[in-house]
Amino acid sequence: MNIDIISYLTVALIIFLIGLAGIFLNRKNMIILLMSVEVMLLAVNLNFIIFSAFLDDLMGQIFALFVLTVAAAESAIGLAILVIFYRVRGTIALDFIRLMKG
Repeated sequence: MNIDIISYLTVALIIFLIGLAGIFLNRKNMIILLMSVEVMLLAVNLNFIIFSAFLDDLMGQIFALFVLTVAAAESAIGLAILVIFYRVRGTIALDFIRLMKG
């Protein structure tokens, strides 16, 4: 069974739209916002890998590896900031994060 490129791109688009909906529909929880950004980055990585396989070029796969590395660092730093903010304020609700100054 041979699946064409449009099917793969449709799956990547659906994953990206799920992440985008998570950002726009959730305005209360910062952890869900970070997870939505990660889902969007994974959809973009899927596009890099799809076009890399379709064009028979390894640059898309290498670039996807770099994006995964940056996404892991972004998650670690974001969660560390949230843990420190929770210890100081006692909540990670976005309403209170918007009040930060400095």
